[in-house]
Amino acid sequence: MPNSKTYTDQLGNQHRFNQTPKRIISLVPSQTELLYDLGLEDSIVGITKFCVHPFHLKATKAIVGGTKQVKIDKIKALQPDIIIANKEENTLEIVESLQDICSVWVTDIITIEDNLQMISDFGQLFNKRIEAQKWIDKTNFALADFQHFIKDKEVKKVAYFIWANPYMVAGGDTFINELLKLNKFENIYDNHENLRGAEQHVAKYEGRYPEIVIQKMRIQGDPDYVLLSSEPFPFKDEHAFELGRHTHHATTIFVDGEMFSWYGSRLVKAIEYFKSLHERL
Repeated sequence: MPNSKTYTDQLGNQHRFNQTPKRIISLVPSQTELLYDLGLEDSIVGITKFCVHPFHLKATKAIVGGTKQVKIDKIKALQPDIIIANKEENTLEIVESLQDICSVWVTDIITIEDNLQMISDFGQLFNKRIEAQKWIDKTNFALADFQHFIKDKEVKKVAYFIWANPYMVAGGDTFINELLKLNKFENIYDNHENLRGAEQHVAKYEGRYPEIVIQKMRIQGDPDYVLLSSEPFPFKDEHAFELGRHTHHATTIFVDGEMFSWYGSRLVKAIEYFKSLHERL
């Protein structure tokens, strides 16, 4: 195919296209937002029920399920040229089940560099190089500004909770952990060695989102701040009170989970949010 181009996703899988993909299904909320911000609203034909930004897409695009369960027949009927997935958000089973329909492009975002690479990849893939470069430049400018803002701040120890009953936290090798580091927050669950007594959970969650025993928080790092994410679990005041009892002096803070876990163009907004968070502290 003389006019075809080959692109490589973040898992190293190669994808060949005869022309720029025009019909896109996104299975990842933050990546839906990025596609919109790159000027691809008209090309998006399907999204998940969790793709809430920008909000109007839920009324104008087909909903093809969630991030863990999708409606394969509905996806097939939309005749996509490409499906955008993510290694963490979507299961291997979903990716494999959709590969018979069209190319399934899988992103893998752990570092800020991974995030910038994804934006660049989308710019190449969808012929939106100028728009992608604008978002990369905006992100780099915001990061440089934030590094200046935070340079004199002290490092503080934190535990970042994502779930209750059982209690689960963000561990190492996660985008959340990278953004905690950016904020000069030392994640007490970054190191797997801190998880003695919960080895079975480390194995189950590969240490990335381990289930923890909150009664051991003092000996596992005794954080300065306990951060309760607004998603995926709706933490309440009683959770804050219970968790606070198991530290010596931690302040418990409700934080916007989208700002800590969404990648793509969201990082620019997140950095402004982090400034306001530090002003609250």
